[in-house]
Amino acid sequence: MAVTVTANLESIRREIDDACRVAGRDPGSVRLLPVSKYQGIDAIREAHAAGYDLFGENRPQELAMKAGELGGEGIGFAAIGQVQTNKARLIAEHAAELHSLDSLKLAEALQRRCDVLGRRLPVLVQVNTSGEAAKSGITPPTPSATPRAWRRSTHSNRAG
Repeated sequence: MAVTVTANLESIRREIDDACRVAGRDPGSVRLLPVSKYQGIDAIREAHAAGYDLFGENRPQELAMKAGELGGEGIGFAAIGQVQTNKARLIAEHAAELHSLDSLKLAEALQRRCDVLGRRLPVLVQVNTSGEAAKSGITPPTPSATPRAWRRSTHSNRAG
């Protein structure tokens, strides 16, 4: 018997809730972000019916297509993974959130697009604390300087 999307999400949520209780943390403080990569529209709708309204997607073109088809149903998509600057338009137009802001260049490109659209985009800044060149993210001490550069930004909302 195949495991349904709903059953899978319920199982993962139980594991998260159990881990939170062991750690003395409020389970409600942890948000599960189902990833929609390679998932069809029906699977996303099933997850939405189970109570999830935000999904992670790491391919900007796929995010735009899914957001276009499902956005009117109260379903949103968070861009996850590295985003190339030339994809800033798709993210600014279609993403509910960006979870991987890794450069000032990308921030500026998103800002320009959000200015045109008149919208704010919640972003999470990705920091490369290891300093490894193979890893993405803003490297210290840049993270502390970068928010100062964004203070003039009117259309990005640094959420973390």
